[in-house]
Amino acid sequence: MKMNRSKQFFLSLAWLVSVHALMLVVLTVFRLVELTCLHGMITDHGASVVTAFVKGVWFDNVVACYISVLPLAVTLLAAAFGYAGKKLRKGVCYWYFVFSAIVFMASAANTPYFEYFFKNINSSIFEWFGYAATTAGMVFQEKSYILHIFLYFVFLAAYIVAMIYMRRYFDRRIDRCRRDDRFVLPVALRFIVSVCVVLLCLFGIRGRMGYNPIKISQAYYCDDPFLNQLGINPAFNLLTSALDDMRKENRDLHLMPYAEAVGLARQSLGITGAVDSSCVMRREVAVVGEPRRCNVVVILMESMSASLMQTFGQQQRLTPNLDSLYNHSLAFTRCYSAGIHTNHGMTASLYSFPALMFRNLMKGTVTPHRKGVPTVLKKYGYHNMFFMTHEAQYDNMKAFFTTNGYDEIYSQENYPKEEIVNSFGVSDHFLFDYALGTINSRAKSGKPFLATLLTISNHPPYVIPSFFKPKTHDPETQIVEYADWAVGDFLRKASHEPWYKNTIFVIMADHGKLVGKATTEAPESYNHIPLIMFGPGVPTMRYDGLAQQVDVMPTLLSLLNMGYEYDGFGQDLLHTSRPMVFYSADNQIIARDGKRVYVYNPKMQKNFCYVEDACGTLHETPMTSAFKPLQRYVFSMIQTAQFVLKRQQ
Repeated sequence: MKMNRSKQFFLSLAWLVSVHALMLVVLTVFRLVELTCLHGMITDHGASVVTAFVKGVWFDNVVACYISVLPLAVTLLAAAFGYAGKKLRKGVCYWYFVFSAIVFMASAANTPYFEYFFKNINSSIFEWFGYAATTAGMVFQEKSYILHIFLYFVFLAAYIVAMIYMRRYFDRRIDRCRRDDRFVLPVALRFIVSVCVVLLCLFGIRGRMGYNPIKISQAYYCDDPFLNQLGINPAFNLLTSALDDMRKENRDLHLMPYAEAVGLARQSLGITGAVDSSCVMRREVAVVGEPRRCNVVVILMESMSASLMQTFGQQQRLTPNLDSLYNHSLAFTRCYSAGIHTNHGMTASLYSFPALMFRNLMKGTVTPHRKGVPTVLKKYGYHNMFFMTHEAQYDNMKAFFTTNGYDEIYSQENYPKEEIVNSFGVSDHFLFDYALGTINSRAKSGKPFLATLLTISNHPPYVIPSFFKPKTHDPETQIVEYADWAVGDFLRKASHEPWYKNTIFVIMADHGKLVGKATTEAPESYNHIPLIMFGPGVPTMRYDGLAQQVDVMPTLLSLLNMGYEYDGFGQDLLHTSRPMVFYSADNQIIARDGKRVYVYNPKMQKNFCYVEDACGTLHETPMTSAFKPLQRYVFSMIQTAQFVLKRQQ
């Protein structure tokens, strides 16, 4: 029986177009789920949500074209030359099943990721892949993620069933094609149509006319940060950020020439004298008199945004211990974290090195060497201890801290298995009790010590011990109550120990978290953090000037009256005030002064500018000359930090 090859060709094309359209429908449903779950993040209620979805289909189509281009080429060219068998369509279905599953996974994961980081999923997630067990535990133990895991499998299953149904439908139609002389298209023309369709798909990958292909900036259409990002396909964002990381020219930032950047950075920090090209930030910090050999305890609290405290306007009483300390300590009211990940907070606070967007500065082919608080104190005869809740290999912590000044590392491997509550190890109260016992033992030697404690409880999956009775009802606030209580309980117990009165305490967050609605591209609650210092010789006062994590090292060592060789980016806030601060948020770098905030996205090459009103609210405004000093400041600091890093590698 002779078949009508032309009809088979066009039915094959119709089948592929139907599969392509089905993928767009499923991706739109995922976007609808994201909007439904996160609609409270919308701040510009006058902006059109429909526009975000239209742009979303545009970006979704780019991803779908990536997946469809090979099946289109193979299926249409085969049909053009007379083959339209079922086996080929079955093979194409498997192709779509595999790649659609990956794309849908990114869309499903994007909602909880965006809710936590206020950013679409990007290449920074690959940092987690080295810790498969911990990451899997975080995902499956956090109850709020269960919905998105469930929806992923439901939508994927529905997609597969629909694909199978469509394939069988078109199989039947293609099999029924009979010879029909009224509709015969020569092989050459079918080939030309195939080529044209494939070229159209390649254009879909490019996404637009013009010199450059589609970029994420095409999604931005209003003043609402959430809606602007809603239209970006998560898989597209993940793919492009990964490809950007692989390009040599994008591994390093090119914000300004190195010589100019180094000059400006040194000028900003008051560094004078000849420049050592291998250590451009090096200077000697000299002191008069003997060092104060006080013990030091540093507590880095996970995700403790200043916005969670009543001191900074929180309506609920979540942090009575931290709020009380703000009235009896050297308390910094305008301190900002270096980045939005724990490794950023540790390298900035302990080693005075700023964050370079999402790069993890604790990792490398060779474990990096840093000079910081632990290395300086070690030279003064201190015994240094680091306590964490999770596995020691996480973020290369054991290797990094052992290499850079710590004598002992305590981690999940040291704790009883029955105390491990989730993939991030033990609870805060156990960490503090264990650390207290260890500190007591070490203190008996009479040797001064540095003890650094990294908490975890205020990070999903949240685990609140059964004995703790929070006053609020939302797990997001209950865990903050518990984290604050754990710190207070540790301080109360420590106050009864002989070493307490000769100890300087530093309490701060590794970074903040999203609190309330995000009204800017880089929500302030993610970087505005508490910083508290108290102990013998520490003045009791509120410091209302600008501060950042890199300032902890020079300020603390000033309190200890210790001289040292310094390569860092911080300032001794007891003797020098800051006109500006700078920090990162994954794909953005930020600078701010007393009233203005400047945000720059290097990938998009886009500026976002804000002015603070009398109530502390930020309002977006066009880029003007008033923001140029902030731009030059953050560009010079980040570029110089990159230069220093390259020289150390």
